Amino acid sequence: MKTTTLIRAFAAVATLLAGAALQAQAPAPLPNSTLGYGGGELLRFVYSQSFACVDQPKDDLNYNGIPAYKDPAELQIPICQAGINPTVSANGKFGNPALTTDPIYVLVPMFSVDNDQNPNDAISCDGVIAGTLCGPDLGKALISLFGAVPEGFKAKPLVYTQCPEPGATPGTCTMHTQRLDLAPVIAALTKTTATANVFVPTPNHSHVLRSTDIIQAGEWWQVIPVLVLKQADWPVHKDDSLATVQGIKDAEKAGAAIEVPSNFFLFFNSKGANGPMAGHDMAHMGQ
Repeated sequence: MKTTTLIRAFAAVATLLAGAALQAQAPAPLPNSTLGYGGGELLRFVYSQSFACVDQPKDDLNYNGIPAYKDPAELQIPICQAGINPTVSANGKFGNPALTTDPIYVLVPMFSVDNDQNPNDAISCDGVIAGTLCGPDLGKALISLFGAVPEGFKAKPLVYTQCPEPGATPGTCTMHTQRLDLAPVIAALTKTTATANVFVPTPNHSHVLRSTDIIQAGEWWQVIPVLVLKQADWPVHKDDSLATVQGIKDAEKAGAAIEVPSNFFLFFNSKGANGPMAGHDMAHMGQ
């Protein structure tokens, strides 16, 4: 075995063990909740209803040449797209959601710890909605685009992520959409024009809120995907740089991360992960 291969193997094992240790130290999971970072704190988000993906009347999110208001079939399945920014939020307020809705930054590890060239390592097609790129086909497409299977789309990632939540199936996260359309992002990266949806499983990811938003009652949040390109930047602790919005912005300026908008919104409240919240939240949701 070559020295470089051995180094990659040791790095992968060390990263996996570090992630497992952090998961073991994390607060016990609660129903329909995930963890997040913000303000130097570990947070817990509790979801009290399903997600929403905004499809406006003049949109053509399924690329069939028919605007949504004349295409009822387009509205029968949620089309959650990264790379577009609606002019109305899920909360009903018109205008740029950046001005009307609090953001949740969703960090996706788009690097490969071990330069993974095995397409079978991608999130499998088990239980995945028909029409979703998954399994070896997903792996091959990712290797073609990014040179390796990124940790964000591995069935068993080698870095710690907050979603899937403990015990959940790869490619899922509680009260989230099960898949995303990356067609606008891929078109931007390849300098082409999107002509069809490219649905992929919801990637492994972590969450970051602005320090001013860490204690919030239930509300709609706009999902802002952030593609993290370097393993060294990936946050595994509440004090890490990319566990803050300022750290995210710095990484973007340095070319180490790419931020895109989306038409994807989540509804949850946010409080300290170790605070006295469980009884309040379960009672609030009638559980």
